[in-house]
Amino acid sequence: MLAFAARTAAKPLGFLKPSSMMKLPGRLKAHQDALPRLPVPPLQQSLDHYLRALQPIVSEEEWAATKQLVDEFRSPGGVGERLQKGLERRARKTENWLSEWWLKTAYLQYRQPVVICSSPGLMLPKQDFVDLQGQLRFAAKLIEGVLDFKTMIDNETLPVEHLGGQPLCMNQYYQILSSCRVPGPKQDSVVNFLRTKRPPLHITVVHNYQFFELDVYHSDGTPLTSDQLFVQLEKIWNSSLQTNKEPVGILTSSHRNSWAQAYSTLVKDKVNRDSVRSIQKSIFTVCLDRPVPRVSEDVYRNHVAGQMLHGGGGALNSGNRWFDKTLQFIVAEDGSCGLVYEHAAAEGPPIIALVDHVMAYMKKPELVRSPMVPLPMPKKLRFNITPEIKSDIEKAKQHLSIMIQDLDLMVLVFHHFGKDFPKSQKLSPDGFFQMALQLAYYRIYRQACATYESASLRMFHLGRTDTIRSASTDSLAFTKAMDDSSITEHQKAELLRKAVQAHRAYTDRAIRGEAFDRHLLGLKLQAIEDLVSIPDIFMDTSYAIAMHFNLSTSQVPARTDCVMFFGPVVPDGYGVCYNPMESHMNVSVSAYNSCAETNAARMAHYLEKALLDMRELLRRHPQAKL
Repeated sequence: MLAFAARTAAKPLGFLKPSSMMKLPGRLKAHQDALPRLPVPPLQQSLDHYLRALQPIVSEEEWAATKQLVDEFRSPGGVGERLQKGLERRARKTENWLSEWWLKTAYLQYRQPVVICSSPGLMLPKQDFVDLQGQLRFAAKLIEGVLDFKTMIDNETLPVEHLGGQPLCMNQYYQILSSCRVPGPKQDSVVNFLRTKRPPLHITVVHNYQFFELDVYHSDGTPLTSDQLFVQLEKIWNSSLQTNKEPVGILTSSHRNSWAQAYSTLVKDKVNRDSVRSIQKSIFTVCLDRPVPRVSEDVYRNHVAGQMLHGGGGALNSGNRWFDKTLQFIVAEDGSCGLVYEHAAAEGPPIIALVDHVMAYMKKPELVRSPMVPLPMPKKLRFNITPEIKSDIEKAKQHLSIMIQDLDLMVLVFHHFGKDFPKSQKLSPDGFFQMALQLAYYRIYRQACATYESASLRMFHLGRTDTIRSASTDSLAFTKAMDDSSITEHQKAELLRKAVQAHRAYTDRAIRGEAFDRHLLGLKLQAIEDLVSIPDIFMDTSYAIAMHFNLSTSQVPARTDCVMFFGPVVPDGYGVCYNPMESHMNVSVSAYNSCAETNAARMAHYLEKALLDMRELLRRHPQAKL
């Protein structure tokens, strides 16, 4: 999931060789070293797949012109072969030929704000507390649960995840705590304090736009219990009853170049620099929010999703954030809660694993009441706000307000079925959902579009993602046939099955490192690095269409009944995220109000209808028993 065009002596990850990210003792290092390296796919294979993926989304004339460019590019001894050799050399010399390039191009060099454009939000089930005591008790137990997860990271006892029997890279788990993005003039960096000589022992708590440093470990290294954390949170709450006039955190929501400038102004002052450093070093952040404004039940979910994603603006909770912080948990007084995370460090699955662990931990009963030892007052982080910084804050508020007004975000709970139905038909639940999305899009726009679905490359050392292209010639054949009365229902059911199977086959290729998107990106970046002119295939209309993802989608399954969301990656597109539970699905759909052609509620409506129509079709035409 991403928005693509993403220590006292801590070095920014963006400029590190991946190897120094992984100098970890013991088990983890042994596990990581045993993982296969990301392959460079064969050139001819990737170019064939590229041409096939273009067929449903470009005109015949465009396709024919592109085929000519591709054939020139791949001719023996041509530029394609030269770049391929360069890429293969890079793969031999590095631990992962893609990971550093990807971190830079998708995240650190991406200059749009991280808010909405890049950082995903997550909404947890509404909690039943309705007062301050309940809010702080929940927050305290949540902190205790995250620290329990952190113990497994610190001891390297996190169970290694597997996919289809293959162990997965666990590196991202070591990037999500004690890390933070730092703005730079042309490129940001990520600092990680987890593996320093003196790793941080505090978290940041924000209330009424005021930041506090809260130590969460005793001097003997044991973590504070939830009872003790509750007392500390109460102290923070009581000493920040007045809302801070200057929500300094809102600066982090700006365009990255504006924020980089404001940042250099802000940290010239030593007091500010120390406060910023404390936030960056903290293990994670907890935002104690004001209640979400009262609205009717049906739009309440959408409002909460907005609070988690962007904070609701300068007048609400956006000043209660430090959006550069990798992990921020949000707990509001009305029981709405969730998180927002900065995307450079990790994809959704490690975040979800952490959430699932914490939510299960929070259900455990307290075994013993903790002894109440006197604890020091949490330290309030001070900021000296000059007129220049005040003006930067005002600008950030205005820009964020415009972005929030432009965002059309809705959360749909699809109650009719979950992954149980496609499984009963022996079909991939993910492929089934993606075909429903293709059908919904086709019914609205009468055409297919470039569709991005993230595929995990964690089977490989330091693997991040590649693209599953859900729009295929098979999906287009199915979507066109679905409402065509000249085609029999039996044929439609067969076309649907074939399209889901084609999606499954593409997914399998992608997770094995055989998709073409990152490979083409690698060839393009290799050309830039070799200082040769950019090959024509990357300057072609078809390439621009292929990279303009009107549908940017991600399946983020969880045991917890939650849902993630993010903004569209193009002005006229949709962002769709879904968590398929056993008998229902949580789905989020985002679009921009500034685009007259897109509408999140309409897309959600068509998606719901597509899912029901597809179920009906397969029920009436079950697969013939062999």
